[in-house]
Amino acid sequence: MSRKTKGGGMESLPGVGPKKAEAYGRLRIFSPRDLLFHFPREYQDLRNRRAISAMKDGEKVLAGGKILMVVPGKGYGRKRTLRLLVEDETGRMEVLFFMSGHMEKAFCQGGSYCFYGKVRVGNGKAQMLHPDFMAFRDQAPGGIQPVYPLTRGLTQKDFRRHVAAALSVDIYQEETLPKTVLEKKKLCSLTYALRNIHFPEDEQKYREARYRLVYEELFSLQTALQLSRERFGKGQSGIVFSKDAPISGFLAGLPYAPTGAQKRVLAEVEQDMESARAMNRLVQGDVGSGKTLIAQAALYKASKSGYQGAFMAPTELLARQHFATLNADLAPLGVRIAFLSGSLAPKQRSQALLELKNGQVDVIVGTHAILSEGVKFHRLGLVITDEQHRFGVNQRLKLSQKGENPDVIVMTATPIPRTLAVVMYGDLDLSVIDEMPPGRLPIRTVSFLAENREQAYNVLGSEVKKGHQAYIVAPLIEDSDALDSRSAESLFAEVQNRFPAFACALLHGNLPQVEKDRIMDKFYHGKIQVLISTVVIEVGINVPNATVMLIENAERFGLAQLHQLRGRVGRGNDPSCCLIVSDGQNEIAAARAEVFCSTNDGFVIAEKDLELRGSGEWFGVRQHGLPELVLADPVKHYAVFVESRADAMDLLRIDPSLSLEENRSFAEALQRKFELRESLVL
Repeated sequence: MSRKTKGGGMESLPGVGPKKAEAYGRLRIFSPRDLLFHFPREYQDLRNRRAISAMKDGEKVLAGGKILMVVPGKGYGRKRTLRLLVEDETGRMEVLFFMSGHMEKAFCQGGSYCFYGKVRVGNGKAQMLHPDFMAFRDQAPGGIQPVYPLTRGLTQKDFRRHVAAALSVDIYQEETLPKTVLEKKKLCSLTYALRNIHFPEDEQKYREARYRLVYEELFSLQTALQLSRERFGKGQSGIVFSKDAPISGFLAGLPYAPTGAQKRVLAEVEQDMESARAMNRLVQGDVGSGKTLIAQAALYKASKSGYQGAFMAPTELLARQHFATLNADLAPLGVRIAFLSGSLAPKQRSQALLELKNGQVDVIVGTHAILSEGVKFHRLGLVITDEQHRFGVNQRLKLSQKGENPDVIVMTATPIPRTLAVVMYGDLDLSVIDEMPPGRLPIRTVSFLAENREQAYNVLGSEVKKGHQAYIVAPLIEDSDALDSRSAESLFAEVQNRFPAFACALLHGNLPQVEKDRIMDKFYHGKIQVLISTVVIEVGINVPNATVMLIENAERFGLAQLHQLRGRVGRGNDPSCCLIVSDGQNEIAAARAEVFCSTNDGFVIAEKDLELRGSGEWFGVRQHGLPELVLADPVKHYAVFVESRADAMDLLRIDPSLSLEENRSFAEALQRKFELRESLVL
């Protein structure tokens, strides 16, 4: 993959050849500008060398002295260990290297070296594990050195040298923020910010640089979100659905009464549909809260108003399940429903497409196949996407463009704290279903330490023997030398050996989609009793007979993800349980396990997850169609977030399309970052 940018690619920098450029590409760095915005993950303060006797447990410091002993350990090649005994004028410390190969050749007994790393102090002994090191004579190396995330084929030395080269070319540091914003916020220049985020001269200059870059990230995000609202018709005229086709007509036939939260959201949806403004709404609700009812009611109103609706799900199995539900509930009310996926036979597909184009179908349910160019609607009025985080903004836009500014509902079962919801889905109005239907059984959750793993599997075995089904989830597909975690492959072999009478299957993301669908279909129909999987089942189909979710290495998952996985069970009338097995129980892991076991409320869990982990996870893995934040954290920098939002709205009031000359550089920067070409006048 390559990308052309102003100023040339990575090979335009001295010392970067094809191999280095390829390595940078693996980090999504394709140009010197990309490199400058690939910020250090931490810094090494090499200005002052710490005396060995003054080192404290847990801190990162520069220390060193004369090597008294070089002691190669056991093992061969990469598995070889190395121990050094280092002495300065105040004391001694031990330096350990694991998987050291033949590193002993880098050290000379009697030579002087300095080491930078995390210190362990216990029983009066100081120790460093795998520190950075360099030879020195009398003085410390000096300066504050950046440390970058690496990949195969690149070193910290490479990064520092190439970043310094990029910083010497003015074109890569052209100002992007509007002059009015720079002056209003008293921000430093981009040149100053980039130089001092990579090679800070001191703490004050680093803080000034970081603040400017944090503000720019949040300001750019908020501007892009406001422009995105316009792309989807926010504030523009949309379809006015008939008041003579009330949602109450659908609700009257239900065998149960909606919850108070469902009634509130239904009122919000109906108000939007009957207004002249195009609806663009996120419906957020925990697993089992009844989001599908909202979708059904909206599709009913659209069809009775003379319009078509489209319902898109991320997988074929989930789409088929939605099709069955919608068909059962809406077809008796005269709503004509069809199904579309990539696996349909050509004749079936052609028939469905023809009926859709001719208006003989009111609602089409399917996968991303609905986005295909050959899919034409007669009169598309409503678009619904399920599990919104699996679809990007551009996919949502593509589906919307198949009609004339149709209403849009996106749904997610991921409980998102309101602070983050505003950021992640700032282009959408927010509806929250924060009430569960009466009678839904809570899922019993129990935490086990690794040494008590046997107890968890005994519970699982007992449930399966009763005729129920179970999930087992592992963080890895296969065993890894780098990570001490259970893999799905090894667990599959272990479970087959432990329960030879059970029908087991292995599911993970590297399998072809056809094979994944086949396995899930067999599990759905009860032909598989125990499904061993990675997190690919986080969003899956409804299997009411599955009553056990066992999660290995639970400490490696976020609380929100654990909650999503737990939501795969408890969908039938039988009591269900979630069993989490943890290999590590540090303070944070213990706090997370306690919260997770104490509540089934996804919003409580989401808030706690945010508190314990910060917002990085949300922006690192959620495919909401916008780039992840690198330096900014909407929780930590909430005050800046609020300011940037107001400033972005002020800017767009004056220049709605960023067409003024003074905003052109900013518009180009947004285009590069957010790929919003269609919404910008450039």
